Amino acid sequence: MIDAKSRLPEPETAAKPTLLIETATLLSLTIAVLSLFLFGWIAESVSHERTKTFDLAVRARIHEFASPEMTRGMIAISYLGGDGLIIGVFISLAVFLSVRWRRAALWLVISILGALVLDLSLKYAFHRARPTPFFGPLPHTYSFPSGHALFSFCFYGVLAGLLADRVRSFKLRILVWTLAALLVAAIGVSRIYLGVHYPSDVIAGYLAATLWVSTMIAVDRVKKQRKRSIAFSE
Repeated sequence: MIDAKSRLPEPETAAKPTLLIETATLLSLTIAVLSLFLFGWIAESVSHERTKTFDLAVRARIHEFASPEMTRGMIAISYLGGDGLIIGVFISLAVFLSVRWRRAALWLVISILGALVLDLSLKYAFHRARPTPFFGPLPHTYSFPSGHALFSFCFYGVLAGLLADRVRSFKLRILVWTLAALLVAAIGVSRIYLGVHYPSDVIAGYLAATLWVSTMIAVDRVKKQRKRSIAFSE
């Protein structure tokens, strides 16, 4: 049983300067809107097959680096964006709840559920057929956007944010963010290397995830600002 004194703090609940909250809200909204426009542009280009030359050129270029060792490595990395990610979600939730980081657990749940809704909705909306894989079987789901890219960004990105907000060392924060960014990027590259996605699928997955996470942050900051306004008026 963990008593109140031994519980680890929830840094998001601590009071923060109003200017900082307002700046974070504006920045999050700007990123969300920009991501929406870029996703719309790519989606429209995919619908009219204007990304075909780009997709085939990038696929061919990455495939030039193929080797048995590289293939094994890419399969392992891709696993971290699929079944491995699901395991990571449950482990993270268990850890967060055990140390009473309920708000962090809620953030993670909302992030993953939103990613699931986006992935299913967009895949069935665009019905883009998968490319012929270079390695492994052909997945049964549609190609656009990449679910691995979308989910890895939402999980590892949000997880990095939650952890970085709870460590005091600036160097450790940089390390957490760097590892998360490299892992998310590697997962996207692995899907192109294996041939199960077009590059435009991966980019669209990242943009959809950016839109979702930025919107979550903006809404959270707006709620915080309203609570502060109510507290000051009382």
